[in-house]
Amino acid sequence: MKQYFVTAALLCFFVVLEAQENAVTAPADYFGFEPGTDRKLFNYEELVGYLQKLDEESPRILMEEIGKSPMGKPMYIVFISAAENIRALEAMKQINRELALNPDIPADTLEQMVRNGKVFVLATLSMHSGEVGPSQSAPLIAWELAATGDKRKLEWLDNVVYMMVPCHNPDGMDMVVENYNKHVGTQYEGASLPRVYHKYVGHDNNRDFVILSQEDNRAISRICSHTWFPQVAVEKHQMGSVGVRYFVPPSHDPIAENVPAGIYSWAGVFGQHMATDMTAEKQAGVSQHYMFDDYWPGSTGTCVWKNVIGFLTEAASCRTATPLYVEPTELEAGGKGLSEYKKSVNMLLPWKGGWWRLGDIVQYERVSTMSILSTASRYREEILRFRNDMCRQQVEKGTTEPPFYYILPAEQHDPGEMADLVNLMQEHGVEVHEMTTDLILEGKHYHRGDVVIPLAQSFRPFIKEVMETQEFPERHYTPGGELIRPYDISSWSLPLHRHVKSEEINSRSEGLEAALQLIEGKYDLSVTIDMEVHAMVLPVSMNRSYRAAFLALGKGLRVERLNVDVELKAQRFEKGSFLVYYEAGKKEAWQQVLAEFNYPPGLVSNKRALDADPVMIPRIALVETCFHDMDAGWTRYIFDTYHIPFTVLSPGEMTGRELSKEFDVILFPDNDKDVLMTGKRKSGDTYRMADYHPDYVKGMGKDGFEKLMTFSDKGGIILAWGRSVSLFEGMLKIRREVKKEQSEEEFRLPFSDISPELSKAGLYVPGSLLKLDLIRDHPLTLGMPPRIGVFSRGRPVFQTSVPIFDMDRRVIGSYPEKDVLMSGYASEPKKLEHKAALIWLRKGKGQYVFFGFQPQFRASTQASFKLLFNALLLEKQQ
Repeated sequence: MKQYFVTAALLCFFVVLEAQENAVTAPADYFGFEPGTDRKLFNYEELVGYLQKLDEESPRILMEEIGKSPMGKPMYIVFISAAENIRALEAMKQINRELALNPDIPADTLEQMVRNGKVFVLATLSMHSGEVGPSQSAPLIAWELAATGDKRKLEWLDNVVYMMVPCHNPDGMDMVVENYNKHVGTQYEGASLPRVYHKYVGHDNNRDFVILSQEDNRAISRICSHTWFPQVAVEKHQMGSVGVRYFVPPSHDPIAENVPAGIYSWAGVFGQHMATDMTAEKQAGVSQHYMFDDYWPGSTGTCVWKNVIGFLTEAASCRTATPLYVEPTELEAGGKGLSEYKKSVNMLLPWKGGWWRLGDIVQYERVSTMSILSTASRYREEILRFRNDMCRQQVEKGTTEPPFYYILPAEQHDPGEMADLVNLMQEHGVEVHEMTTDLILEGKHYHRGDVVIPLAQSFRPFIKEVMETQEFPERHYTPGGELIRPYDISSWSLPLHRHVKSEEINSRSEGLEAALQLIEGKYDLSVTIDMEVHAMVLPVSMNRSYRAAFLALGKGLRVERLNVDVELKAQRFEKGSFLVYYEAGKKEAWQQVLAEFNYPPGLVSNKRALDADPVMIPRIALVETCFHDMDAGWTRYIFDTYHIPFTVLSPGEMTGRELSKEFDVILFPDNDKDVLMTGKRKSGDTYRMADYHPDYVKGMGKDGFEKLMTFSDKGGIILAWGRSVSLFEGMLKIRREVKKEQSEEEFRLPFSDISPELSKAGLYVPGSLLKLDLIRDHPLTLGMPPRIGVFSRGRPVFQTSVPIFDMDRRVIGSYPEKDVLMSGYASEPKKLEHKAALIWLRKGKGQYVFFGFQPQFRASTQASFKLLFNALLLEKQQ
């Protein structure tokens, strides 16, 4: 390591000399320390401030705001290139657009674009904010490129425009830096942030790139889909501490089969150059074909489905900015690509152990970035031609290879979800059309106003990927051997996750193509009410109705739910639909509700008596731990989006709260039972030590759980899904005090989780969409179709039993008797056939709703949202 640090010091010395010549402020002069220094971090505002200074000082730097973070911080791209390129950015932006989207560029014009164009390389840094190294390296990289007089690097800057997003997650960066600085120099230095490092979703932010629910991800997505159309994109991450030091492409199997082969080949070219260049700099432990697959649409933000050469890098972590010593005997590898931590074709120069510092990570990031720019420069013309080749090939495939179109009939169970899907596809840069006449295609009738997505588009791979049913590409380590399991989930089909009817058309139709009209702008279903009305009726089948109803309640408007089906002006509204009453003094609130619904409601023009009951906002407690609780974060996001008020309740708070006086509903998102009870994770039969400050690792304990049972005994409603359900399995106990007399009742709710037995018998569900059949005419299934797809990991699975005494149960939803899998992958799915997945239970006045799936999974399972909303609105037992 001594030789390495000497090399880095000499490098910094020469760059300093160049910087002095170019009068560019060095990072150390601005921050007061060299980025990468032990125990030193700058926050987001300081990072942006330094880059803005470089923008002022160097003609090679230009900053552009691209959007806002979820908490309102401005986000930026920093363009770094030769001064003449910076001056010509708008012209090159147009070249990028043409290369990406125009399949009909004349040959001579294409050649001119290739001569004049530059390779745009997008790098997004530290989306996972605990992975601080990439963002901490940004000032050094920007400074080096702004100040350099090195002929090789100047040639790179002539040929390449480096587009650096210095921090993908500004909110999380500030949280992590503040937390680290709070504990630095204390016993708890390096303690993890005791919450998600994001307003809502934490480490799941790169799991959001299909549905684009988060503002920061939308800002990044626009770069590849609407504005700059870079040819190359890299995401910069970190990983664990005791394995390889750095991962570069190619990735490991499985891969997404809709992605063109050339994308993977080019990623391999960049990866091989990185491995070569980093090893030449004696940066040990660089690996390829390891751990990370290219199947799921998260590692590259969907850009590879849009013809961008996309890949990620991963650096080994220290303890935020605190050095970490790794013993050689602690180094390990396993699974995909490296079965042992040994020299191999996938790791040619193993790291031998020792001290690992933030400064090491920063230097690995610097060298890998320079390698990427060098490769982009070396292959400039080939990459630019490749981008337009991809466009032409994908458009041609869309005219010669099925499927040719996806049709979304205008008549849907939830037309609002169809409209949201259309707008989402447009946000992804996809052209969407409406039919202007009725047609018969493949023996089916389609109608004027139906939505059509043709596949003869540059982004054909993306369209096909998100519109079709996922079929996991099964690959094995050896012939007939162990399955290579997916890195993350295995289903993301937008129509299936939203319960939107979509037809795949496998024969081309000139008549259809002649009858298409491009939808320009937002697909808007709103309506203006220009008549005097008594109330509006919002159909229970639409998720928007719940959102508008919750908003109306929050605005103080009177809201009711129908007890029977009602017909208004030939429009049928099912039981459970919402009535929102007009009040003269609250016209603005009424208009806000109408705008939120954004769909023609039913109208009641007189004071007609309808059989309906008032709706009240329940007092909701959402249980969220300090253990980077992403599922709870997603639930907060859904509640905020749907205007559902709630209180975050940590498990450790339950002991000191009178739950029955404060709340009507307590919700437990997916979490580990031991974390909820003890504040500790278990590994086998032993507890693991958490890396959080002790103040944040408190479970509810015996006393808190006793308070929870008292809450239930007094009529409270408990909702739980996933692992949290295990809190309520087995023998439970209620303690009561009547006239100063203490009594105790033991009971067991009439259900058990049989998923451990099914798993032992071969059931494996990595995160897939499963079919769920629902009973009719129950408060929990109001507005639901008979069958939907639900997101499941194969646990829990319920077996109910005949209740005794003051208990009851109902199976609300169960898996069908055959063909359980809807999208994704499952081994032995037959084990789930005719098994319960959604149950309601009662003990005395207390009610429980247990989900064997996540009804709000990553805000991407709109088909099951109403099951959650209906559970929140359950009437309390008297």
